Amino acid sequence: MALSRADCEAMDRDDPLAPKRAAFLLPEGQIYLDGNSLGVLPRGVEERVVDLIRNQWGKDLIVSWNKHGWIDLPQKVGNRIARLVGAEPGSVISADSTSINLFKLVAAALALNPGRGTILSDTGNFPTDLYMASGVAGMMAKGVRVTTVAPEDVASAIDADTALVMLTHVDYRTGRMHDMRAITALAHQHGALMLWDLAHSAGAMPLDLAGCDTDFAVGCSYKYLNGGPGAPAFLYVAPRHQDSAISPLSGWLGHAAPFAFDLDYRPAEGIGRFICGTPNLLSLVALDAALDAFDGVDLDALRRKSEQLGDLFIRLVDQECSGFGLASARQAAARGSQVSLRHPEGYAIMQALIARGVVGDFRSPDVLRFGFTPLYLGFADVFDAVAHLKAVMAAGEWQRAEFRTRAKVT
Repeated sequence: MALSRADCEAMDRDDPLAPKRAAFLLPEGQIYLDGNSLGVLPRGVEERVVDLIRNQWGKDLIVSWNKHGWIDLPQKVGNRIARLVGAEPGSVISADSTSINLFKLVAAALALNPGRGTILSDTGNFPTDLYMASGVAGMMAKGVRVTTVAPEDVASAIDADTALVMLTHVDYRTGRMHDMRAITALAHQHGALMLWDLAHSAGAMPLDLAGCDTDFAVGCSYKYLNGGPGAPAFLYVAPRHQDSAISPLSGWLGHAAPFAFDLDYRPAEGIGRFICGTPNLLSLVALDAALDAFDGVDLDALRRKSEQLGDLFIRLVDQECSGFGLASARQAAARGSQVSLRHPEGYAIMQALIARGVVGDFRSPDVLRFGFTPLYLGFADVFDAVAHLKAVMAAGEWQRAEFRTRAKVT
């Protein structure tokens, strides 16, 4: 039976997460399906940042490091993220970028697992992860290399030479999701360490880093965590590794006594040794405020809604639109909080949709990405988005010249 908008409105009325929509400043007249790339601005963030600028920085100046707890923010925000990714208290810090944190952890992992020469990843990994791992490998002794295989071949490729398995949990293009628990266990069976990139997972589903016995993880906070453009990333080190893993970026705030100003470096105890330089306070306090939106949220309910939104989108595209291939898994349990379609004119089609106020994005060569952020997206939004997609295709709007010129950011 065909679904109607009234059916979707009824789903919205029954949605236990619907009240969370009010926690975000949603642009009027826009259906935002790109929270998997940049999250919406949560209410309260602007006020917190303005307070930091006007009162803390503007009036209290340098004493704010102690008076307002600036110095503790990387650990404080890290502990808030820890709840969302199933990590132990004191095992996550918020600092630097995902790429820098990945560099730190790949180097630390190789030092913990000497005598092995392979960093194993897959061809669906985000390219910067592969670039950074290759950069680390190039600085090591000869014999260390990055090897990539198809995502479905990772399990069979782990062997006695694998020092580190490095994977992105949810594929940024297709939404394909790895089995974190099974692959981590298999890596450990072969004596390898495990590093997960959670950029497209954290804030969209419950995770269990501790329960899965993960060694390391990184993630960004400007997607589903809504920390804003350039928000600091986060880094996880399992407690069992914290006093033996060494960051190659031995900055002063990772020192055991940074204000002793010793000339020789002594790493801090625990996760603090992976802090490098002075934290970016404006973006860090914005992220801290943004995380308020997750207070009281049942992450299992969040995941259920994510799956329902994706299932609805796929069903409606099947019902209303032709000519698209499904790049994502049809089964909700096998994908993250996004659905990707394939079309040879994908870029122009997405630009035509954006002109109508339906914002997704495009990834080469032919992928249209639609992210479903459960905290602020409704089921009627999904219905309306597909109605716009149908109209774009029916009228051939994507053929207009202005939609076919590639911008720098796609």
